[in-house]
Amino acid sequence: MKKHLKKFHPARPPQSEPLDERQVKNSAGGYAWAIDQWALLERFLILGSEGGSYYATEHKLTRENALNVIACINADGVRAVDTIVAISNSGRAPKNETAIFALALAASADNTATRQYALSQLPKVCRTSTHLFSFLEYVKGLRGWGRSLRRAIGEWYLAQSPRQLAYQVVKYRQRNGWTHRDALRLGHPKPRNSVQDVLFKWVTQREASTLSHDERPSDDALTMIWAFEQAQRAQNVEQLVQLITDYDLPREAIPTNYLKDPRVWDALLVRMPLMAMIRNLSNMTKCGLLAPGSDATREVVKRLRNANY
Repeated sequence: MKKHLKKFHPARPPQSEPLDERQVKNSAGGYAWAIDQWALLERFLILGSEGGSYYATEHKLTRENALNVIACINADGVRAVDTIVAISNSGRAPKNETAIFALALAASADNTATRQYALSQLPKVCRTSTHLFSFLEYVKGLRGWGRSLRRAIGEWYLAQSPRQLAYQVVKYRQRNGWTHRDALRLGHPKPRNSVQDVLFKWVTQREASTLSHDERPSDDALTMIWAFEQAQRAQNVEQLVQLITDYDLPREAIPTNYLKDPRVWDALLVRMPLMAMIRNLSNMTKCGLLAPGSDATREVVKRLRNANY
């Protein structure tokens, strides 16, 4: 009798069969309750498809989800873009890359209004130069460099405060095969003030810029560029540490040959953001800064324990 019940039990059908017509077959070969395209969009934006899953390859997951993103964009472009922006800004996703990809799809939509709306939201999703360069790489394979796209790129730069822009061009000089020179030549923004003009010229015509001279400029934003140039020509560690301390230079502004010195990392650690600190724990350990019982180690532990840091 038990053998028959194993083969046929209306109350407990096997996983290989649906409970009712509302279930759909999943990647594992079993059946699960279907979710609508908008829930699937949110799931993709949060979880992404990197690495695939146990039952589906990364390629398959990315393709399936990309097609669903396009379906959502075609169904309601504004809602799709708003969903992308909301999840990108809420911190619900561990990585922003999927939201950038989805925004690039929206910026390449057939509907003109959807494209324009997606491009207007570019600064909200692409908050750093790394994000912008990722967007440019995605969109390069999806559409042409039309006027609206070029304008959006230019507006991204013009919307930055001078200090923010100086920090961006120093910290994120190159990512994903793109540089600020590439982006500025595409966007071709017209400077709205003299500081922007100097910054743009430094990026596109660095060899002709006066910011590499020894005289420090009076403007705060231009001073960061000047400090970066001074760091590239630093003659010793002491000079470099002083520049880091005085002008809050990020790690990316430091010449590679100095990144083995614990004094440099000690100066960087003072104002290093939390995520940057976590990413560089191995580097600070390798150079000898983080050692058992050291002041730097205690500072790192203190920050990691501080929920409000």
